[in-house]
Amino acid sequence: MNNNGTEAIATTVADPSLKNWLTLVHTPGLGPAGLQRLLAAFGSVEAIRSASHSQLSSLTIKPDVIKQLCQQPATDTLTAIGADLSWAGHEEHHILTCQDPRYPQQLKDLCDAPAVLYVRGDPDYLSQPQLAIVGTRNPTTAGINTAKEFARHLSNAGITICSGLASGIDGASHYGALEGIAGTVAVVAHGLDIVYPARHQSLAQQISRQGAIVSEMPIGTQPARGLFPRRNRLISALSAGTLVVEAARKSGSLITARYAVEQNKEVFAIPGSIHNPMARGCHQLIRQGAKLVETAEDILEELHVSLRQNTAYPLKSAKNTQKKPKDLPQALDPDHQKLLKCLAYEPASIDELVNNSDFNAAEVASMLLILELEGRIVCQDGRYTQVKE
Repeated sequence: MNNNGTEAIATTVADPSLKNWLTLVHTPGLGPAGLQRLLAAFGSVEAIRSASHSQLSSLTIKPDVIKQLCQQPATDTLTAIGADLSWAGHEEHHILTCQDPRYPQQLKDLCDAPAVLYVRGDPDYLSQPQLAIVGTRNPTTAGINTAKEFARHLSNAGITICSGLASGIDGASHYGALEGIAGTVAVVAHGLDIVYPARHQSLAQQISRQGAIVSEMPIGTQPARGLFPRRNRLISALSAGTLVVEAARKSGSLITARYAVEQNKEVFAIPGSIHNPMARGCHQLIRQGAKLVETAEDILEELHVSLRQNTAYPLKSAKNTQKKPKDLPQALDPDHQKLLKCLAYEPASIDELVNNSDFNAAEVASMLLILELEGRIVCQDGRYTQVKE
């Protein structure tokens, strides 16, 4: 056995539960949907790993998969597990199982929810209120500028931007979000030991510092055409809505929009010139019912309604906050109470609130968003005012 396999055995002795999760993830032919069926039937990975052949045969699992589940992991599986665990040894690298409290709630409704997520950066960003911004890999200059401007504006409003780290609109969206304060999430279709495209090495480093890069693909997985549509379902599921900036009629961005519709999420599209082939996908979406948007405020108005009705987004700086009646001030999160005190006497901007509190800009933006959704504060000309009851 090579060194990686040896490391897998040595490391997983201390964490047998994670070894069981990764063993299932690396079982050929099982897949996320099959693993979710097993979890629903047996309740835990330990129970799955100890299940008998007859117990497994009662489920809609392929015979060759059942055979592998009943055997000890092969050497190549142990090697793959070792690679995962070795990667996870870095302080900014994380492996989240679907039973980890940091696993994003909004993914759990998927019938093929990933059993394991690989995360580079801060996992808490995965549960922030998010908007997906996607589009062509070959945008116009106007499209790049539009993506950046929308992402920057929405990030400064407390919305984390989610995209796919691809060239073109994806990259522009990430860059714009990083100029704001709510960070960005990149969902990729390969192992997190590589960056694709390679030109985004610097961008990936920035995202890992001001957000998170996430994949369901194990370490060592190379980019492949068939993995990108699969990745797109996670982009739409993590987000309250999807904005398509520029896209051809057969763009992969339309796959993300279709997933958003299937997941009952909002779809937004920016119209363009009838002479621009990169606008035709957006026009197609608008004809099919996507909301035409001209400004970032158009999106914020829709998202405020959507986020009020959605409990899947526990804000990073407002942990355990529950939506409760406004006449119960004692139910307000302590951090929110501290921030409201800063607005007790006069309006203040985000910068002033950061200077007058113990919170950073991203935390302030997140709390202001939920306080505004609850009707406790209002914003006018970039300054926030407490609503007196």
